[in-house]
Amino acid sequence: MYRIMLADDEGIVIDSLKFIIEKEFGDTCQVEFAKTGRSVIELAERFRPDIAIMDIHMPGINGIDAMKEIKQFSANTVFIVMSAYDKFDYAKEAIKLGVLEYINKPMDRMKIITVIKKAMAQIDSEREKRSNELLIKEKLETVEPIIENGLIYDILLKEQFEEDVDSYRTILGIKENYGYMLAIVSGDSQEGNHMTNAVGSSVKISGKYQEIREGVKEFFDCKIGNVMANKIAVLIPYEKNKMELDERSSLIERTRDLVRFLRKKTDVNFRIGIGGVKPLKELGDSYRDALNALIATTGGVAHADDLPLSPAYEEDYPSDLEKPLFEAVGKGDVNGALTIANKYSDWMVKMAEEGDIMAMRLKVLEFSLYAEHIMYKSGGQTYRYSSRNSYLPEIMDLDTPEALREWFLAKITSACHDIANRREEKSTDIIKTAKRYIEEKYASDISLDDVSKVVNISPYYFSKIFKEDSGVSFIEYLTNIRMDKAKELLTNSDYSMKEICSMCGYTDPNYFSRSFKKNVGVTPTEYKENPIA
Repeated sequence: MYRIMLADDEGIVIDSLKFIIEKEFGDTCQVEFAKTGRSVIELAERFRPDIAIMDIHMPGINGIDAMKEIKQFSANTVFIVMSAYDKFDYAKEAIKLGVLEYINKPMDRMKIITVIKKAMAQIDSEREKRSNELLIKEKLETVEPIIENGLIYDILLKEQFEEDVDSYRTILGIKENYGYMLAIVSGDSQEGNHMTNAVGSSVKISGKYQEIREGVKEFFDCKIGNVMANKIAVLIPYEKNKMELDERSSLIERTRDLVRFLRKKTDVNFRIGIGGVKPLKELGDSYRDALNALIATTGGVAHADDLPLSPAYEEDYPSDLEKPLFEAVGKGDVNGALTIANKYSDWMVKMAEEGDIMAMRLKVLEFSLYAEHIMYKSGGQTYRYSSRNSYLPEIMDLDTPEALREWFLAKITSACHDIANRREEKSTDIIKTAKRYIEEKYASDISLDDVSKVVNISPYYFSKIFKEDSGVSFIEYLTNIRMDKAKELLTNSDYSMKEICSMCGYTDPNYFSRSFKKNVGVTPTEYKENPIA
C-alpha cells in the first residue's frame, strides 16, 4: 500500500490525478488531497504520505515552503513537483529539497504514471533496506550477548590480542578507549563482606539472567558477561582516562538504585563493586579491583577508588610506564621495552641529578631483577642462584646517572633478547624435529595430529608455526616430499606403479596418479616415459 498526497488549489487537477492513479494502480494506493499550503502541512502530519505530488503556487504557504516543513517530520516522503510555472529558481529550490521529478503543467498521463512508478520503486527499495536492517538488528540482538560475553571472557582471562579487542570494538560499536567494570555479586543474604549460598544464588540468577541483563542495560550503556558462579561482570565504556569525584559519586548513587531494582525484580540479594577506569585491554584489573572493593567493605555498593586497594605514588612518579615496560619485556619486544625504559630513565636521571642517586641505583636494580624474573619464567635461561652476585657491586661502582641508565638499558635489552631468542630457538627446534619425522615417515599414513604429538604441541599451534617457518602448510610439505620421491623412483627404478604408489605413502593408485598430475603437471606414466624437471 502506498499513501499518496495530492496538493493543488485546482479541483480539476486533483480529480484528474485521482482518476489516473485509481485507474492505473487500483487498491494499492490510498489517496488524500489538500488545496492550501497550510492544509497540506496539516494533512501530511496526520497522513504521513509515502508520495506527495505538490503544486508550487497554492493559497497561503507556497509548495516549496510547505515541502520544507513536511520534511522536518516526514523525511522519507518522496516529492514530485508539478507546476504551470517553468521557472529555473523554483526548479533549483526543488532540487535542493531532493524532489524526485519537476513536471510542467498541463499534465501528460503517461508521464504522471511513469514518475509515480519511479517513486514507488524508490519507496520499495527503502522499505526493503529498512526490513533488512531490522532483520540484521534482530539477529544481532540474538548474537550480541554471545559476543559481549566473549569480549568480557577474553579480558578477564587476559587471552585477548590487540586485533581481537579491535574486532570486538567494531562489532559492538565501542568507540571509547577506556572503561570500568562492575562486579555484580548475588547471594541469599549478606554476612560481613560476603554473600551467603553462592551456589544456590548462581542457579537463581542463571534462571533470571535475561531480566537482570535488561535491567542493567536500563541503568548503563554497557556490555554484560554471562553468570560466573554467583557473579556477573559488566563492562562500561568510558571516554576519559580518569573519573572526577562528582561523577564518581553520581555513579555510586546510580549503582545503589540498580541494586534496589535488581532485588525487587528478581527477589535475590545483590552487592556491586565498581572498578577504576582503565584502558580497554586492562579492564581485567578493573574487575579485580571491583571484587576487592567488596571484600574491603561491607557496603552494598563499593567503588575501588574510594578505598586504599592500590599503592599511592608521589605526584610526578611515572607509574604509567611500569606495566607497559614489563609487558614489552614479556613479549621480547626490544625496541618497545627500550623506548619505555628510556622514558623512565629520563625521570630517574632528573631525580638523581637533584641528589638522589642511591634511589636510582635501587630502582635500576629492582627493575632489572624483575625483567630477568620475567625472562626466567618464559624459559629464556636456566636460573642459577648465584648468577647475579655481581649486580650490587657493579651498580654501587656506577657514580653517574648516565652510567646507571646504560647499565639498566643493557639489562632490559638482554632480558628481551633472551626471551625472543628462546622462543625462536624453540620454534626452530620444533620445525627441525617435525621435518625430520616427515622425511623419515613420508611412506607411512602420517597426519598433522601424528606430527604434533611427536613435537608435543597442539595441532593448531604446530600448523601455524610450521607454515610461518616453511612458507607452506604441513600437507603441502608432505606432498612435496612424496612427489620428489615418486619422481626419483619413476626415473631411477624398475618398480611397478603400484609399488611406487605404496612406497610414497599412498594406498590408492588412482589418487596417487591424480595428485601427481596436479603437482607435477603430467601423469606418473607420462613422467616415466619422458622425465621432466
